[in-house]
Amino acid sequence: MTEPARFLSFVRDGSAGYGIETPAGIVDLSARHGDRWPSLREVIADGALDTLSSEASRLSSDFSAEGITYGSPVPAPEKIICVGVNYPDRNEEYRDGQAAQANPSLFVRFARSFVGHDVPLNRPPESVQLDYEGEIVLIVGKAGRRIAEKDALSHVAGISLANEGTIRDWVRHAKFNVTQGKNFDGTGSIGPWLTPFVDESQIADIALETRVNGEVRQRDRTRRMIFSFRKIVSYISTFTTLVPGDMILTGTPTGAGARLDPPVWLRPGDVVEVSAEGLGILRNGIRDEIANA
Repeated sequence: MTEPARFLSFVRDGSAGYGIETPAGIVDLSARHGDRWPSLREVIADGALDTLSSEASRLSSDFSAEGITYGSPVPAPEKIICVGVNYPDRNEEYRDGQAAQANPSLFVRFARSFVGHDVPLNRPPESVQLDYEGEIVLIVGKAGRRIAEKDALSHVAGISLANEGTIRDWVRHAKFNVTQGKNFDGTGSIGPWLTPFVDESQIADIALETRVNGEVRQRDRTRRMIFSFRKIVSYISTFTTLVPGDMILTGTPTGAGARLDPPVWLRPGDVVEVSAEGLGILRNGIRDEIANA
């Protein structure tokens, strides 16, 4: 079976671009098609991932990955929607005696709160309670509203990984709102690549794992999700039109640092890795945020 293409967005020599990462290096597709498709968002909207993947398979790499800064795969998405409490053990962590709800809990994040692979996450000066959450990401490829569950995955163009980094004490700053703690600049990451979505077997039952300094902290399988990928896409599309490039973070397993006894927060020098079968490894170090950067 042919390995799926690894699409990425990057910055090189101060200029943003996109391409495909191969074992030999980066095939720079933006240098060839940037006038038509300025970013991967436009590539996705035009349904051109397969076309560019086929083209890249016949090309040699243009430069090494060592000279780039990885970005989140889709720059400036219209929406980033996140699912909370979507694995059964995660629901039990709340110890509130409540069974899983009939519909997913949702919140939104801003694009600026995410960085790419191998870019350090920020620990802001306002709090030391930076935590990790490994997740599978769905990237919308076809617009839709009130999408039936049976049709939901036909609207998905790609998959990726996320570390949905959270400032824990800032999700408690108001009575029932998590927006602040989920949106500090550069506290989460998405990547390393966009893997084109082919069929449901890619995500139906795959292992998702988060490691901190090599220690496994989170591990579960997607077949155990409370709300399926189909349900999530269909439910969200009930109230908002999904458009190409939108990203949906589908929930994290048990084992975040906040739930350890005592809690263990990420510190400068730590390395967090999120991995899933067929999607690679998303790796980020931790640094103190540089003021006014």
